[in-house]
Amino acid sequence: MQRLPDTSLTVALASGGREHFGWGQDRHLAADLFDAINQNTRATGQWGKGKAPKIPAYPRPKATKAEKKKDKAKKPRTVAEIYKHFQRR
Repeated sequence: MQRLPDTSLTVALASGGREHFGWGQDRHLAADLFDAINQNTRATGQWGKGKAPKIPAYPRPKATKAEKKKDKAKKPRTVAEIYKHFQRR
């Protein structure tokens, strides 16, 4: 797991879900740069008082709240429980 590319599906699932697939460090930095340029444009533009345009942020993947609650509620199994599970027929 250490040498997988940051855009792999395994890393995406570990990061929070399938919507993170393809989102490596370079894509996150590009989205941050896009937002910074938009904020700079909004801040330095010569707009009328209170008439600065609302520029939407770059869409990013978000983990759903149901998944977070599901992860917290799940209790880790002990080695003994796993052993019992595989000994059943």
